[in-house]
This record gives sequence, C-alpha cells and structure tokens, in this order.
Amino acid sequence: MLQIEDLRVELADKVILQHIDLEIKPGETHVLFGPNGSGKTSLLMTIMGYPQYKVAGGRIVFKGKDITHAPINERAKLGIGMSYQRPPTINGLKTRQMVKICAREGIDEEALAERVNFKEFLDRDVNAGFSGGEIKRSELLQLMSQQPDLMLFDEPESGVDMENIHLVGKTIASLLQKDMSFVRNDKSKMQKKMERTKMGLIITHTGYILDYVAADKGQVLYNGVLSCVSNPAEILTCISQSGYEECVRCLA
Repeated sequence: MLQIEDLRVELADKVILQHIDLEIKPGETHVLFGPNGSGKTSLLMTIMGYPQYKVAGGRIVFKGKDITHAPINERAKLGIGMSYQRPPTINGLKTRQMVKICAREGIDEEALAERVNFKEFLDRDVNAGFSGGEIKRSELLQLMSQQPDLMLFDEPESGVDMENIHLVGKTIASLLQKDMSFVRNDKSKMQKKMERTKMGLIITHTGYILDYVAADKGQVLYNGVLSCVSNPAEILTCISQSGYEECVRCLA
C-alpha cells in the first residue's frame, strides 16, 4: 500500500504542502479535488520523486519501504507510474522506443497500441504534434506497458474531446482492474472473486472521469492541506453547489 504520514513539501524554499496524511490500500482508487494552485500536481510529483519538490518533513512509504528520498527510477521499478497533464515533447525519441523503455518483459507494444487506437503514432516522436486526446492515449500506452501497481493520473480528462474521453476512461478503469469480474474454478464449479491489487490516485477538476472510473474515496486539497475524506460523488456535488471553500468548511 501507499502510506503518507504528516508530509511537508517545499518548492523553491516555499512550503506548498503540509500535514498531508494519506493511505491507499491495494485495490483502492482515490480521487483528489482542489482549485488551481492548491498543490494537487505537487503532491503527485512528490510521490513520483521529482527532486525539486523537497520533503521537509514526514515520510512516504510504499510496499513497506520508505521511499521519502528515493530517486524516480527506483520508485518506478517498485511499481509507481504517472500520467502527466502536460508531458513534454521529446524530439528524436519515437513513441515505440519510449514504450519499450517502459515495458516489462514480454510486452507487445503493437497489441497494446491497438487497444488505445495508437498504432499509427508509434513511429512518431513522443508527443510531437499530438492533440490533447492523442497525448492522453500515449500516456496510457506507456502505463499499460509499465504495468505499475500504483498509478497517478493528473487530470486525465483535461484537453480530451468527447470522442476520446470514453476510451481514456475505459482504459483507466481497465488499468485499475475495475473490469475484474468473477472467474470460474473448473474443479469446484464455484464462482471465485479475484481481488483487485492496483491502486490509483486521480486528480480531477470536472469529475467527468468518475463517469467511467468508480472511485472508493474522494479528498479535497485546499491551500496545501488535505481537508476531508468522503464519498467522491458527495464531494463533487458540494463543490458544484457551493465552491471549494464552503465544501471544506462543511466536510471538515
């Protein structure tokens, strides 16, 4: 599981996150709401291990290992992956090569790309001239090849048109094993439920992604502090009707 305890984060000598306590258990998906500038992306970047986000207090534990000061590559190898809201263009590196770099052994990038309608983009430079929906599909393809245990999604519906949102939502749900169903044990002829193990933390502004991905818990990040834990639909309704400040006051 992921455990964050009393986390305090600084960026350019300014405190941007404080008193962050968060626990995501295997199989759980959490949704993070918050206004612009509240620190949502900063939290994801800190979990991923970007060095400019300095942990000034607290700790991050993943799978029982303290990764508070671990480098990004070590966290990726442990099973943490991220889909970025605005990933960079990488000229000279083909998407196919990027997928192979991310991939676990035995992954077929052609088959994965077909699942997200991306085969025609495999031999183009990463994100070069891609639309918003194409960038999201590229990010998802990389996560599919990596197969991480904890997935961080930074506004997956941002910049995605209606044609792509269904595919993006459906793919995220699959990555988080939301489509896992009962399987039959041939010997006993009994139904046995497979347990989900994948974990997710999703940033969303609009809440559209909740139409495709069932989340277990919702949280609000406001002024750098996690203010509440509640049902995602209830939080979204409160925000829509009264705004973030009133939502935090009401649910505190």
